Amino acid sequence: MKKNSVEITVGIFVIVGLLCVAYMTVRLGKLDVLGGKYYTLKARFSSITGLKLGSSVEMLGMQIGQVKAFTMDQKNQMAIVEMKIKGDIKIYDDAIASIKTSGLIGDRYVKIDAGGSEDVLEPGGTIADTESPIDIEELISKYVFGGVK
Repeated sequence: MKKNSVEITVGIFVIVGLLCVAYMTVRLGKLDVLGGKYYTLKARFSSITGLKLGSSVEMLGMQIGQVKAFTMDQKNQMAIVEMKIKGDIKIYDDAIASIKTSGLIGDRYVKIDAGGSEDVLEPGGTIADTESPIDIEELISKYVFGGVK
């Protein structure tokens, strides 16, 4: 009888430990187990250098979503970034999307200036005004080799 109670106690601790590990994996991995309430927006850029899947989408300094996918519009030679935006965030049709760098050499993220129009972008809509990232290496090489006038 004593042996069974020790085994049951150890089993309970193992199960509780596995549940804790599963919870921390979901929290630290920023996974949405139940899906959450999000909608999708797209933006067209001439270059998306340094941007990665899962990169942050920010507005007013707060994270409002993540980069979901990349596609290429070969006809217009543009990169299309698909973003997953929190459902309660409104972005207007005159919004501006830019690719920025956090810090001097940090990760790239998409910054959205919400705009002030009366028309809200519908789910699946496209942000028309965009700014591609500045290529620091190109600027430095122009300066060093005399390309800046």
